Amino acid sequence: MKKRMVIMLISLGILFGGIFGYKLFMGLMMKRYMATMQAPAVTVSTMKVGYSDWTANQKAVGSLRAIVGVNVTTELAGMVQKIYFAPGATVKEGTVLVQLNADAEKGQLHALQAQSELAKITYRRDKAQFAVHAVSKQTVDTDEWNLKNLMGQVEQQAATVEKKTIRAPFNGRLGISYVNPGQYLNVGDKVATLQTLDPIYIDFYMPQQALAYLKLGQSVNVTSDTYPGQKFTGKITTIDPLVDTNTRNVEIEATLPNPNFELIPGMYASVEVTTGEPKRFLTLPQSAVSFNPYGDIVFIVNQAGKDDKDKPVYKVSQVFVTTGDARGDQIQILKGLKEGQTVVTSGQLKLKNGSRVVINNSIQPTDNPSPQIAER
Repeated sequence: MKKRMVIMLISLGILFGGIFGYKLFMGLMMKRYMATMQAPAVTVSTMKVGYSDWTANQKAVGSLRAIVGVNVTTELAGMVQKIYFAPGATVKEGTVLVQLNADAEKGQLHALQAQSELAKITYRRDKAQFAVHAVSKQTVDTDEWNLKNLMGQVEQQAATVEKKTIRAPFNGRLGISYVNPGQYLNVGDKVATLQTLDPIYIDFYMPQQALAYLKLGQSVNVTSDTYPGQKFTGKITTIDPLVDTNTRNVEIEATLPNPNFELIPGMYASVEVTTGEPKRFLTLPQSAVSFNPYGDIVFIVNQAGKDDKDKPVYKVSQVFVTTGDARGDQIQILKGLKEGQTVVTSGQLKLKNGSRVVINNSIQPTDNPSPQIAER
């Protein structure tokens, strides 16, 4: 009985020992396999860190204003007799736009002219008679006063007749017509708007801190959502000598060439003022930076030896960077990188520190500080 018990215990020991040995062997093999197994390489695009020249500038939003612009009105009331302009036409200074009925005024002018001629004849006759002492000096003085008085009335009436003819006060483009033949116009009634469009002003405000960098003749670039992708270039022509005490901003006026009349008074536009010489900054495409609450991250690519086919193996290391201003597709890198380092520009979502990567630069993210802007 004891012999059988011993044999059974030995058999159980061998059995359990084999099981535990097998489990231990499998665990060691699994650890070895996991240690040698590598995650698949991630395909990324890369670029080298380099310097870009950025010109210092200030940005603002402004409103366009005509060099000269008015609502053409009438000084005198009257009935519209004839309209000589077409809405939207470009006219020269002095062009007749509207003729008001001036028949009564013209008749009065002719009567005054006749009286003036008679007074002139009387004055000349009495002056000749005074030379031979046929009339008194008082008579000649009275004749001279009467002549000058009538000549003044003639000039006044001629001005009244002229005011019945509404003319363009300057060169410009007319707007919509607000009058019709036979319509009675009161003093100050609007006939049409007249605007000089080339060149054109843009008014905008800058903070008082910018005054140290602003000067007359400084270049400005203007863009409008009316013309996507176009840039209009002009120069600062006036800096207001007064700072607004409520906003601490100063008003700036710039002049823009507008030969095609694309810019119209009243439009708003974005203004960029060049305020300094170009400066060099380390820059990257914004897509190369992973922005996180705990810090901005960039992945640097380094060669980590070669594989069994003698091809280079690349791995990434994660670094924190300090970013500066962004402009277009680019962003400044103030700390954390050096010129010439290779960084990942796309595919970062699948990466972690030490990940293997395969480089494919057939497609690169945009890296333009001023995208989709065409000079004009």
